[in-house]
Amino acid sequence: MNIITLTADGSNTLYNETIGEHYHSKHGALQESKHVFIDAGLKFASANRSEISILEVGFGTGLNFILSFEYCEANNINLNYTSIEAFPLTSGLIEQTAYSAYVPEAIWSGFITNYPNALKAPQKLTPLCTLEIKHTTFAEYKNEQKFDVIYYDAFSVQHQPEMWSDEIIAHACNFLKRGGTFVTYAITGKLKRAVKACGFTIEKLPGAPGKREMLRATKAEG
Repeated sequence: MNIITLTADGSNTLYNETIGEHYHSKHGALQESKHVFIDAGLKFASANRSEISILEVGFGTGLNFILSFEYCEANNINLNYTSIEAFPLTSGLIEQTAYSAYVPEAIWSGFITNYPNALKAPQKLTPLCTLEIKHTTFAEYKNEQKFDVIYYDAFSVQHQPEMWSDEIIAHACNFLKRGGTFVTYAITGKLKRAVKACGFTIEKLPGAPGKREMLRATKAEG
């Protein structure tokens, strides 16, 4: 069962009783998503580019997607967004998050209208934006496509340790293009070693409120 929960910045998140964790930071769902995935990930990777492909591990409430959708539409960037979600939320539950308040109405309606079909096949939401949500576990996900950015937004290692194993991190890193960007809200010595072993340059960045640091890594060009 998922329960709507207010976070410190006034935005909502959901508490997943099965996992025992919130989908977003209780210190601020909106500001965490913007800080980690939009500012440190999308904006960094899309500078001077007209198109970008993103692979997200953990679609959840769709907050990272709608913020990415809004940014790319505003900046005329072609967005190809693929997300993995083993346990998709219902449209009704996503609407209860009230995230419609944080993006233009056209962005929100384009997302919520196409969400059910995006779980079955890629959906063209606008001329610039395509969304696909793969209803599978990340361990079982296969794709020949390589992406420019990975948003790694699984539940924490305390509640979902299998998502932070060396094997799963290597699986994620394999989907990135040379020069691609990996971002996540977490940072541990084990995670840094796993990403570095895949040929990445590691950066420790200031974390979102409630976290001292976060990880951004860039895949070697050669």
